[in-house]
Amino acid sequence: KNVLTAKEIRAAKGIIVAADKNVEMQRFYGKRVLQVPVADGIRKPEVLLGKILQGEAPVYGEGKDVEMADGREEIRGRGKKVYRDLMNGVSHMLPFVIGGGILIAVAFLLDDYSLNPANFGSNLPQAAFFKAIGDAAFGFMLPILAGYIAMGIADRPALAPGFVGGFLAKEGGSGFLGALLAGFAAGYLILLLKKLFDKLPRSLEGIKSILLYPVFGILLMGVLIQLIINPPVAWLNEALYGLLARLGTGSRVLLGVLLGGMMSVDMGGPINKAAYVFGTASLASDEFQIMAAVMAGGMVPPLALALAVFAFRDKFSEKERQSGVANLIMGACFITEGAIPFAAADPLRVLPACIIGSAVAGGLSMFFGCGLRAPHGGIFVLPVISHPFGFLAAVILGALVGMLLLGVLRKRIEPSES
Repeated sequence: KNVLTAKEIRAAKGIIVAADKNVEMQRFYGKRVLQVPVADGIRKPEVLLGKILQGEAPVYGEGKDVEMADGREEIRGRGKKVYRDLMNGVSHMLPFVIGGGILIAVAFLLDDYSLNPANFGSNLPQAAFFKAIGDAAFGFMLPILAGYIAMGIADRPALAPGFVGGFLAKEGGSGFLGALLAGFAAGYLILLLKKLFDKLPRSLEGIKSILLYPVFGILLMGVLIQLIINPPVAWLNEALYGLLARLGTGSRVLLGVLLGGMMSVDMGGPINKAAYVFGTASLASDEFQIMAAVMAGGMVPPLALALAVFAFRDKFSEKERQSGVANLIMGACFITEGAIPFAAADPLRVLPACIIGSAVAGGLSMFFGCGLRAPHGGIFVLPVISHPFGFLAAVILGALVGMLLLGVLRKRIEPSES
């Protein structure tokens, strides 16, 4: 359950927080709390519940930070903390990217390219209507990313400097990477300011959040982003996308293979998110083939498992067979996470099959020259994909490869086991 009421929290013997992003924890003060990655919440719920029921979970607010379920401290090194802060920004950014991106795609679907190719998407009034709304939502992508990364690091005082840093990154040409760096910079700037302002008299406590943090935080962020971050990162962006533009078909296919395979490595984890975020960031630079390859790769795992469940029924349990239709729908909708229960139960067989199938789909999408302006939607955005039949063929062939590999790798289940 994602939302707990205050009454439910009070009544609970303990709380399990399975998340890969920052979660508001103060409401759990005084309760036994386990913080685990999403994958652990899926793979070993019984173990986690046992720790809660046996009183082995630490009480939030006692001693140091809350501990992880494996007994280590919540912050297991800087890498884990950086990832959680990044995911805090990405999770808040995605609704703007997905909603705005799909509305922009609808605008291209409704427009007439022949009227004015340079103004494609806004030639007809109905297309311009959707394009304006989509552009407005999509324009929030980088400020939201930077703002919520900063907030994850230093709480609410970092939100305004983060937003400003993300906006200046967008305007200054440093794009997604610049906004990402701005988010972390804003967060750590506010942590530094908090230490400096701790030395001020108590009488000035009330003006810190409404005056000192916003003024000094935004000012320092503006100086940092415009003088230090934007110039080199903008140059790097131009070099990167210039290189992508010059890549031949063979190199693009290899890139598609890599990105497609990454979508299946951890199905919603950091590697999957890295490929997806790269795809969405490329949309802002008018590079649409990357997003198509990413979505093709992400659709394959649930589709491959759904097909395998129907084709090799004796290699799946009754419970797994019942989820076949659900995975078919989730795959069609580009919800890669539908394959997680299968991967968690049998990772050595399911993951290789899905990774290879996704890599095939991503590579074929690049080979067919498919382009996608919407960052989500699955088959529902097929009409706005350039070379839609090539995209559909890439996904189907990737799913069939995954299905066949699952049929080879999975062992037959005896009737008593199913």
